[in-house]
Amino acid sequence: MIIRNSIIPRLLSNKLLYIDIYAITLYPFVFVRDESDDITNNHESIHLAQQKELFIIPFYILYAYEYFRNKLKGMDNDSAYRNISFEREAYSNQKNLTYLQTRDRMSWKKYKTNEVV
Repeated sequence: MIIRNSIIPRLLSNKLLYIDIYAITLYPFVFVRDESDDITNNHESIHLAQQKELFIIPFYILYAYEYFRNKLKGMDNDSAYRNISFEREAYSNQKNLTYLQTRDRMSWKKYKTNEVV
């Protein structure tokens, strides 16, 4: 369920950490600041699939783990975020609006890397 014009992304954004959230998926909801387009909807739908296959809580644990591991590697906030395997999968496929129809289970594992993108 997509909730548009939501205050949730603004409330979760943090200027001190340089985190500016436009949309966020908190299973089973997608909260978007304004109106969302097909690409944003697809990106967040990929996160819904990831969360569902990991039974939700492990997704958030792995997401936070990868982010903080990336920070410990010396990445800035944006690089640490973009190098999370879940984000790599979503960004790589967000423009393919039929991706979820052919996506293999646990596809995010293919996007794990030790390299900085």
